[in-house]
Amino acid sequence: MVDLKIRAERPSDHQAIYEVTRLAFLDRDYADGDEPDVVNRLRSASALTLSLVACIGERIVGQVSFSPASQSDGSAPWYALWPISVHPDYQSQSIGCELILHGLGRLRALDPLGCILVGNPAYYQRFGFSLAPEHTPLKESSDYFQLTLFASGQPKGVFTFHQAFYGWYRK
Repeated sequence: MVDLKIRAERPSDHQAIYEVTRLAFLDRDYADGDEPDVVNRLRSASALTLSLVACIGERIVGQVSFSPASQSDGSAPWYALWPISVHPDYQSQSIGCELILHGLGRLRALDPLGCILVGNPAYYQRFGFSLAPEHTPLKESSDYFQLTLFASGQPKGVFTFHQAFYGWYRK
């Protein structure tokens, strides 16, 4: 990849992030269509723990979000990865992989117990995620719920994504 840089989002990036996310999920059968709004709601709720952008030159071509997650056993901290977006013109060029790897590396500095997500198991296993159906949040499919552990031990209950994922958060 020529001149790919990954950095933390800046306030001036918000509109470009919205558009990249909108285009990345446009007409996808697995998408709800509110993915760019989820990023904005997380940001408004001060729940966007980590937001990284991938740039080629000055153009934002991808973004990844990490937010707090809760575990019913009371253990903490846990984080959720999602959404991960790459502009359609730049997909299948490992930009998403670079964003995820960089993000997980930065997330580890926060000393979390682990990270959760809902996504394609065949894709996310390369990053250390594995299916965890016994921990699946309500309203999510146990066929796609995954986690990766950063610390020893296993969670004992179900997870909950931040309320902004479901549009419950209002500023």
